[in-house]
Amino acid sequence: MAAQKGKDLLIKLDAAGTDTFVTVAGLRARSIAFNARSVDVTNAESSGQWRELLAGAGVRTASVSGRGIFKDSTSDANVRTVFFDAAIRNWQIVIPDFGTVAGAFQITALEYGGEHDGEVTFDMALESAGALVFTAA
Repeated sequence: MAAQKGKDLLIKLDAAGTDTFVTVAGLRARSIAFNARSVDVTNAESSGQWRELLAGAGVRTASVSGRGIFKDSTSDANVRTVFFDAAIRNWQIVIPDFGTVAGAFQITALEYGGEHDGEVTFDMALESAGALVFTAA
């Protein structure tokens, strides 16, 4: 995979629950992390006392974070509403030349900031809240 522009990694929200996803912000920095906890099933009969793991039994999670400026006042209002309602909504994370991760997420952090001579910025963190679907690019 060749290098891609960071600006092409998009975070989209289905605010109305109609499977219509819109980009919510002009993100300047963003990341996505996937994790899978293991389930240790090692016992006295484990070969050579090596640890054994149970395949497919751990909890899988995804975390998304972003920093930037909102695209418009509607995007800002949608994200604020989802946060203050503690709602779980469907989101899409579009990773250029890789694919799209889609599913339910909850906003776990939302911060606003800004310099006196600049624009208002935000930081947002999302945590997966159900099964995710990956679609290759």
